[in-house]
Amino acid sequence: MRRIRYLCDMAPAPATFKRIAPSFRLATPPKLRQESATFPAARPHTRTNDAMPAAPIPPPDSETYDLAIVGGGVNGVGIARDAAGRGLRTVLFEQGDLGQATSSASTKLIHGGLRYLERYEFRLVREALIERERLLDAMPHIARPLRFVLPHHAGLRPAWLLRFGLFVYDHLGGRRRLPPTRTLDLRTDTAGTPLLADYIRGFEYSDGWVDDARLVVLNARDAARRGAEIRVRTRFLAAARTDGLWRIETEDAASGGRATLHARALVNAAGPWVDGVVGRTGGAEEPPKTVRLVRGSHIVLPRMFAHDHAYILQNADGRIVFAIPYDDDFTLIGTTDVDHDGPPERAVCEDAEADYLIAAVNGYFRRKIARQDIVWRYAGVRALHADPSGAASKASRDYALEARDAAGAAPILSVFGGKITTYRRLAEAALARLRPWFSDLGPDWTAGAPLPGGDFRAEDTPALIARLRADYPFLDDRQARRLLRAYGLDAFPLLGDARTDADLGVAFGAGLTEREVAWLMAEEWARTAEDVLWRRSKLGLRVSAADAARLEAFMENADGRARKMRETERTKGVDAKP
Repeated sequence: MRRIRYLCDMAPAPATFKRIAPSFRLATPPKLRQESATFPAARPHTRTNDAMPAAPIPPPDSETYDLAIVGGGVNGVGIARDAAGRGLRTVLFEQGDLGQATSSASTKLIHGGLRYLERYEFRLVREALIERERLLDAMPHIARPLRFVLPHHAGLRPAWLLRFGLFVYDHLGGRRRLPPTRTLDLRTDTAGTPLLADYIRGFEYSDGWVDDARLVVLNARDAARRGAEIRVRTRFLAAARTDGLWRIETEDAASGGRATLHARALVNAAGPWVDGVVGRTGGAEEPPKTVRLVRGSHIVLPRMFAHDHAYILQNADGRIVFAIPYDDDFTLIGTTDVDHDGPPERAVCEDAEADYLIAAVNGYFRRKIARQDIVWRYAGVRALHADPSGAASKASRDYALEARDAAGAAPILSVFGGKITTYRRLAEAALARLRPWFSDLGPDWTAGAPLPGGDFRAEDTPALIARLRADYPFLDDRQARRLLRAYGLDAFPLLGDARTDADLGVAFGAGLTEREVAWLMAEEWARTAEDVLWRRSKLGLRVSAADAARLEAFMENADGRARKMRETERTKGVDAKP
């Protein structure tokens, strides 16, 4: 078997990426966004406003950045992408894998939040609804429109109130491309087939679905190709203000090696660890007093219904639960809202939460489920800017930004709350808060800017899948769809010059091959089998334990070679100094 060249022999977390033009032509090419030529490339940042304080002079022999970001979740990478595109020299630290915590443990929806209308959070809902369509346009490979069925439950919210709320939902955010709400007769509509006979009326409305973990990684990739440095598995140890700069200490989680760098501004986007980061700023900042940790848990079951619509289920406690088609063969059920005690990294879906979700589903569907039907469960913790009193489910999901400086220099911006849907707007708001310290900061630019692999129209997806199968005839339809949905146009350079299955190298099961793993290590910072099977993909639902162990061994070996190469290059650099 001809072996492929190991991409992972290169440094697996490059600071920049060279855009690889896909080597294909469609009979009817997808319409690429003409405005993409105006999106900014990275540029050196300088101060030009004489009214602003002079830029502090960095100490000799140190790395100095405009912006250092702590946290590799969706908010952190979104800010890094936006900042790098405006010309700020940016570095991001993530203690684990990108999106390893809250950002990969969401319900995976791009939505306005229908239930937030009841709490009169109209600004949040409107902003999220506007963003919903922008995001669907910017990442058609990892996001798609989704229709939701809301059965009317007699004795809960009256039908007229549901219909009025959906009317507001349809019109509050300037809906353009998504179809409006319609009323369903569940006795005759296919959406009623899996439901109990008690449910005879319902409503169907539009929102969107997104692969949350890939959303994080693609934002990081775009940040990196615009000049940002993304340092995964790098612990933030401490920061202190020194001569108008932040002096930041970090530690490599694998080697234990420590590094010091300086930054003009610090962004605390550590999610549920936000308090901990504040506590490591040398007493420079007071911990915020309004952080509330709320855990959301989900369960995944074998597919419960044949169609491709989702359900939104009302419960007697006033909460709602979603039942969503997931990865073709499964159904995702979530979420709970409970206060979380203990370290955020130890968040799990507890049996009581699983039972709550099971009871919610069994109250609506003909097919009854039990714990033994669960094939996967997960949980994530949100750091909400909310009053700790009251029900966790009623805590606002809106975001809040707190900025403080010392004598006009070395600001720290802390991020609280937020939703997947509004991450891009949150990043814009964060840069707006930092503008007083960066007078020549570039303008807003991310609205409409496609993420890597997503520069095509959603309606061209079938043609792209067909082209992928034509260029690589050894792919079956399922493999081609998975690759296109994960990588978009980047599926073509990923496969490169492969002509047979053998050209893709070792097979790890469920269509995962050595070539794809090499791409994920070289281009997407993957280091472990868990990174690949549960975040870069959800193939962990399909790959056997034996294949997962083979993958882990392969990646450990490849990562070890890459680390050795980096250490050799670093030693050469030290030896070359006069």
